[in-house]
Amino acid sequence: MRDVLSDLLAVWRAGGTAGVGTVVRTFASAPRLAGAVMVVAPDGTVSGSVSGGCVEGAVVTEALEALADGIPRLLSFGVSDETAFSVGLACGGTIKVLVEPVAPMADLLAELVAARAARRGVAYAVNLTDWTRALLAPGADVLADARLRSDKAGVEDDGRFIAPHNPPLRMIVVGAVHIAQPLLQMARLAGYDPTLIDPRETFGAAERFPGETVLDAWPDEALASLAPDSRTAIITLTHDPKLDDPAIRFALRSPCFYLGCLGSKKTHAKRLERLEAAGFSAAEIATLASSRSKICACWAKSPTRKRPEVMAG
Repeated sequence: MRDVLSDLLAVWRAGGTAGVGTVVRTFASAPRLAGAVMVVAPDGTVSGSVSGGCVEGAVVTEALEALADGIPRLLSFGVSDETAFSVGLACGGTIKVLVEPVAPMADLLAELVAARAARRGVAYAVNLTDWTRALLAPGADVLADARLRSDKAGVEDDGRFIAPHNPPLRMIVVGAVHIAQPLLQMARLAGYDPTLIDPRETFGAAERFPGETVLDAWPDEALASLAPDSRTAIITLTHDPKLDDPAIRFALRSPCFYLGCLGSKKTHAKRLERLEAAGFSAAEIATLASSRSKICACWAKSPTRKRPEVMAG
C-alpha cells in the first residue's frame, strides 16, 4: 500500500473516490504477498497489483461494485496447477483479497500518510467481520506490534487483518566513487530509499549520479541531519579516513541496523586502531567484523543488529 497511499489520498481530497483491493492471505505459492495493494478509480484506472494475472480483472469488477454500494467484501481466488498460469496464480496458489471503498477509511488514510512522512511506524487493522478499522501505534496492540517487528501483513486469530506500515528502509552511502553508481540503483530495486554523501563536488556531480539525492556535506554533519534510525543502513566507500571515519564514528553510536565499510584487511586494522584511539570501547569496536570477500576485503557489519524483513508490495 505504501506506493499508492499518497496518490490515493490526493484523489480523495480532490473530490474523487476509489476502491482498494488488498491481499490479506495467501496459501501455497502466490505472486504477491499479503499486504500487496491495487487501487481502482471509478473509470476503471488501476494502479498497483494483487496477483499480476486475471485476478486483477475480477478485483476491478468487485471494487467498482464496492464503490457503488459502499460495502467491503472479502474475495477468495484459487486454481489448480493445470490452470494456474492462465489466471496469474503460478504453481496453483490461492489468495484472499479484501476490497474496500476508500470513503470509510479516508481519515485513517490521511493519518497513515502523515505518519509515513514523519517516519513513524503504525499498523492498519480492519476487522474482517464487522469492518471496523483502526490505526495502531507501537505499544497499543500486542498483535500489531508483532506485525510491525516482522514487517509482514496477515490475518490474526481474532479475525483482524493487520498491515504494518513501517518507515521506508534507507541506505546512506558515503563516497561518490564508481561502485556507488550501481549500488544506489540496486538499493532502490531492493526497496531502499538511498542517499549519497560526498563533500567533493566533482565526485558527487549530477552527471555522475543523475536523479540521485546527493548531499555535499561532511559525512558526520550530513548524518546528523539525516538522523539514521533502526531502518537505516550506512555504507562507507571512500577509503579516506577524513571522510569514512567521521561517518563510522557516528554510525557506531546510532540506531542503524547495518554498517558496511569497504577496505583491505590492512585498512581495517588501522581503522580499528583509530577507533580505539578515539575512545570507542572494545564492545563498540567488536560490532565491526572483518570479511574475507575478495571484492570487499573488509565488509564490516554488526552481528547484533538484525536487518528488518521487507514486505513486498
